[in-house]
Amino acid sequence: MTRSTYTVTGMTCGHCVSSVTEEISEVDGVTDVAVDLPTGAVTVTSAQPVDDADIRTAVEEAGYRVVA
Repeated sequence: MTRSTYTVTGMTCGHCVSSVTEEISEVDGVTDVAVDLPTGAVTVTSAQPVDDADIRTAVEEAGYRVVA
């Protein structure tokens, strides 16, 4: 099992969290997504390592941004 944490900007409410969670959950291999709204931390759990670019794309499709 692999866990990676990303910082996502622009989330302000529960709907934002749901959008980000839904998009990231569709990435192949992702088994769990945990979002901490106050900090913007998004922890992605997967069976195998997931490409950071795939997570970044999913977050952007939800309308938000991953910051380095």
